[in-house]
Amino acid sequence: MAYRYLKRVIDIIGVFTAIVIAALPLAIIALAVRCSLGRPTLFRQERIGQHEQPFYLIKFRTMKDTYTPDGQLLADEERLTAFGRFLRASSLDELPELWNVLKGEMSLVGPRPLLPEYLPYYSERQARRHDVRPGLTGLAQVRGRNAISWETRLEADVEYVENLSLALDCEILLRTIATVFARKGISADGHATMPRFDEEVKARKQKYSRPQTDAIGHKEG
Repeated sequence: MAYRYLKRVIDIIGVFTAIVIAALPLAIIALAVRCSLGRPTLFRQERIGQHEQPFYLIKFRTMKDTYTPDGQLLADEERLTAFGRFLRASSLDELPELWNVLKGEMSLVGPRPLLPEYLPYYSERQARRHDVRPGLTGLAQVRGRNAISWETRLEADVEYVENLSLALDCEILLRTIATVFARKGISADGHATMPRFDEEVKARKQKYSRPQTDAIGHKEG
């Protein structure tokens, strides 16, 4: 329990250290995004933080705003630019999240913050991921990032909450560096990142609630 208070102090020290080190890369990336994608340079999206409180996550833009003839945004994988793909693979698009950490909305290490639309679909155990601040990186990210299943990812988040410690945070930070350089688990097959959790849960429920049919097509009753 005491580490939860120390963790915030470590976050603040870590953020200021990271800003000093990353100031030049931040400026260069911001200029490159501005030149390749135009304004705005940053992408803001509502996410869910500790105790299920919403906040706005800040990242560098990686996608073009490209629409279909009927005014719908194209799929993420179709809007992701080559430069954006590089930023995601290297996790450089997440550097602006240091501001979220400084504000106390996030931590350096913790479960990644997810969309508010997912809230109704968590099990009671999975919802425990919100007992701590979300992080720039977490246990799920070093175990496969976006290439693992949602079930595995959310279980890793809860495991982190149950075993929160300085040693675990240090281990995750070190493994994150290795994961980023190896560019492992950047995306799930056929997706810019990974499929939506809410759509996966709804598809699973629909699959198991569909009436079974026998060999000649009659519904089982």
